[in-house]
Amino acid sequence: MKQTHHPLRIVFMGTPQFAVASLDILHKNNFDIAAVITAPDKAANRGMKLQTTAVKDFALAHQLKVLQPSNLKDELFLQELKALEADLFVIVAFRMLPEKVWNMPPMGSVNLHASLLPHYRGAAPINWAIINGEQETGVTTFFLQHEIDTGQIIFAEKTKIEEEETAGTLHDKLMLLGADVLLKTVQAIEAKSFPSKAQAVPLADKIAPKIFKETCAIDWSKDIASINNHIRGLSPYPAATTILQEKKFKIFKVTKHFEEHPFEAGHVDCDNKNHLHVYAKDGYLSIKELQLEGKKRMEITEFLRGYKMS
Repeated sequence: MKQTHHPLRIVFMGTPQFAVASLDILHKNNFDIAAVITAPDKAANRGMKLQTTAVKDFALAHQLKVLQPSNLKDELFLQELKALEADLFVIVAFRMLPEKVWNMPPMGSVNLHASLLPHYRGAAPINWAIINGEQETGVTTFFLQHEIDTGQIIFAEKTKIEEEETAGTLHDKLMLLGADVLLKTVQAIEAKSFPSKAQAVPLADKIAPKIFKETCAIDWSKDIASINNHIRGLSPYPAATTILQEKKFKIFKVTKHFEEHPFEAGHVDCDNKNHLHVYAKDGYLSIKELQLEGKKRMEITEFLRGYKMS
């Protein structure tokens, strides 16, 4: 079967694994990818070995040109970008772009965002949708403009957030859904036939700011449904944290038990064999997977074989 080669010339910008599925689908559908822009390599781990981004690894494996500017306003980079003569820029999980960049291509710059815009604008939409107890989320493609995540919406697709969903499982689901929606978007732009509607004003409680260390701390005075959402929304990364008996733990998985009790919030009950329960105001959470600072992630029975709670 004869392969279709598209006249549309694209520059793709992205960094983490989430962006790879989108780059892959455009590549598989024979779009002309003039270059891939990704973050510079950075020294990581104890040996300070240079680590490449997931997008760079994919691009090099498929013989795609890679640019890694440290400064997106650098004149040499802007000249190089202009010389690529791309029709469209596609941005997935990259960083904020200066107007000189997003305004460059004649057909505009399209972004894929992992929420149903205008809700959950910001850096961590997957985490916050679960933390806030949402039952559905999705992906949105839109044209970039001045304010972050505010441009004209092209397509949006919904998906259900399952009861046991974690940020990790939802990330993988939205990564694949996002790739499909992005392909549909680019095909529609190429055909010069696409919807484009202005965004409404988002609700104040549906925003997705960056996650900080303080965000991760569990508040045991809350109800157990909220604490469970908090843990799921940060699992497996960066992970919810708590101090139990003066030791810092990451908590990855719990089960909820609703019951009246006389204990104060944060009370710990442990048999040092099979269970570790922490009480909240309307019941307790049974910890199933955790990680003591400096140790590896473990299931509770494995952890209690080698560590005793007082």
